Amino acid sequence: GPYLPPLTTRIILFESTVASMAEYLLGLWPHELEGVHFDVAGLPAGSVSDEGVDRWQVDHANRRIVLYRVPIERLTRFHVRDEYHLVLVIESCVVRAVAELIGKDPWDLAPERFRHF
Repeated sequence: GPYLPPLTTRIILFESTVASMAEYLLGLWPHELEGVHFDVAGLPAGSVSDEGVDRWQVDHANRRIVLYRVPIERLTRFHVRDEYHLVLVIESCVVRAVAELIGKDPWDLAPERFRHF
């Protein structure tokens, strides 16, 4: 009905968080991130490696980053499991994937974003 809040699913939250963080980083690093495509997939294709399940994949040749929703949401250990902490984890995965793509330290990409003091 008209008085119900809009329905937000985990998938919508994940995709909108990835999109907003990608847009934020693109504003900070427009030349380095020109032409980069961000995709979301449920799970990585293939088997589990010795290092565990991939949270993202970076394709340097095609300038493409794929973030895997299920491993990020389900395999991350939270000290508090709520929407705020989930958003922080998703954002940190986007930052780390972008840092891997452009060869920078994740803390150098958006230092003011995560400074809460």
